[in-house]
Amino acid sequence: MSTPLERWVEEQAAHTRPKNIHWCDGSDAESAQLNELMLRDGTFTALNEKTYPNCFYSRSNPNDVARTEQVTFICSGKKEDAGPTNNWLSPADAKAKVGPLFKGCMEGRTMYVVPYIMGPVSSPISKVGVQLTDSAYVAANMRIMTRMGKVATERLGSSAEFVPGLHSLGDVNPDRRFICHFPEEKLIWSFGSGYGGNALLGKKCFALRIASAMAREQGWMAEHMLILGLEDPAGKITYLAAAFPSACGKTNLAMMVSALESSGYKVWTVGDDISWMQIGPDGYLHAINPEAGFFGVAPGTSAHTNPNVMEALRKNSIFTNVGLTANREPWWEGIGLPHGDGMIDWQGQPYDPKVRTAAHPNSRYTVPAHQAPCISKRWEDPAGVPISAFIFGGRRTKTVPLVFEAFDWPHGVFVGATMGSETTAAATGAVGVLRRDPMAMLPFCGYNMADYWGHWLAMGRRIPHPPKIFHVNWFRKGSDGKFLWPGYGENVRVLKWILERAEGKGKAVETPIGFVPAPDALTLDGLNVTRATMEALLRVDPAEFAGDLDDIKTFFDKFGTKLPAELRAEHAKLGERLSRVLVAQK
Repeated sequence: MSTPLERWVEEQAAHTRPKNIHWCDGSDAESAQLNELMLRDGTFTALNEKTYPNCFYSRSNPNDVARTEQVTFICSGKKEDAGPTNNWLSPADAKAKVGPLFKGCMEGRTMYVVPYIMGPVSSPISKVGVQLTDSAYVAANMRIMTRMGKVATERLGSSAEFVPGLHSLGDVNPDRRFICHFPEEKLIWSFGSGYGGNALLGKKCFALRIASAMAREQGWMAEHMLILGLEDPAGKITYLAAAFPSACGKTNLAMMVSALESSGYKVWTVGDDISWMQIGPDGYLHAINPEAGFFGVAPGTSAHTNPNVMEALRKNSIFTNVGLTANREPWWEGIGLPHGDGMIDWQGQPYDPKVRTAAHPNSRYTVPAHQAPCISKRWEDPAGVPISAFIFGGRRTKTVPLVFEAFDWPHGVFVGATMGSETTAAATGAVGVLRRDPMAMLPFCGYNMADYWGHWLAMGRRIPHPPKIFHVNWFRKGSDGKFLWPGYGENVRVLKWILERAEGKGKAVETPIGFVPAPDALTLDGLNVTRATMEALLRVDPAEFAGDLDDIKTFFDKFGTKLPAELRAEHAKLGERLSRVLVAQK
């Protein structure tokens, strides 16, 4: 008798009509066969075997180089359940519009059945997904990014408890490109893209959009958060989870080489992007990294910004849309290495900086997480790691101090809900425009963001020992336009204070926005930062923050009556605290 998975595969194969069906087992032999296939058809180019053994270079269609939010839909039964910040299609409309595109789309192609586990193989927090795809490139990347193949089919058995995902390259036409999520059915459809988060359905599609909806229903949390462990001189490791919008140094923080390592403070990486968390028997939130690899942005990554990932990606990795040197080595802007003559760019043309960059700004590396020198010994702990603090962060040139601590859980949810970043010239034509990105989840929440905040508030009432909540800003600038804080490995000094506060220690000063470090609270030994600079970094100007109040209200108003009353109350309380200080200053 066939299993639910086998029946589903048969149904989809009857609709898509592939020439062959290959059930992926995740073995080394299968990986070698897929790589050889892609070398033959030109999808892959082998990199220098001496310097990058078992590494491959690939280029995508120039019209298919990033997530396409404008054609990403939440297909809930009611539009209000998707909310004002998601694109919505009714399930019936989505199936009528996208379903016909899949008819016969795999004719002449192989359908790869990719069973995978999100999370450690034996963890009760982990979930099984199955992706059907006509892209060998996707199958190869999913092998790195998930626990793929036999381990997943064995965990699934005859159960129907898996998240199905149907993906086809189609003709890679942007006019026929759709990424649809059906939260009630726990179903994902992706058509017309072979790149990144559009095509690796275990990543943002399952691990955040579908999982966030599952988490709300089942009483856990699926978050766009890194997980790191901070080891103190006594060898105790405290685990923190942190959410940052793009271009805010998330991966670099997760894999940081500590500036205080000689003093006994070391950072261990559990995950660089996504966190699934459940309340453990000890009353703490326990987090797993559902992924098995790092799918990172290449440009700007170097031995200075992230030496750990630079070491990790020297073998068994895939590089997409970067430059390729004459010596068959990957190259990108900011790598800090010479490229020599004869390099080709990400479109396969001789490199000419007057025409385009060598690497696309969203070019990627896919690397197994276990290869990172900084990987935590507990990164595959089935029970997950206990989280003592949440950190939210954004890119703000003024107003927001280097670090502050929320007063309590509801205030912390308000801090996360209102976090934002200023745009950069690389991302948009307008520089310094503040964009709210609550909990860094705006593009990834699978349901109404107001209900998501309600879930956060409800979780806070259920967790016996909830994480303390903090906000950081590495990007504050002085009057000369230069960054005040050196960042990178020096950020551990801020993490040390967060650790101390989580333990009920650490000196702090109360301000209208929360607790900031006292003047002597941060460990600054060996750091060339003046007292005046530290004062500027930690300054809270009530007048500047008061300017944010109207913008927050406008953002909250989008959610109408669904907005939790607690967040309206926190907004009012912030206004009152700022007013009291401003009146006292007159």
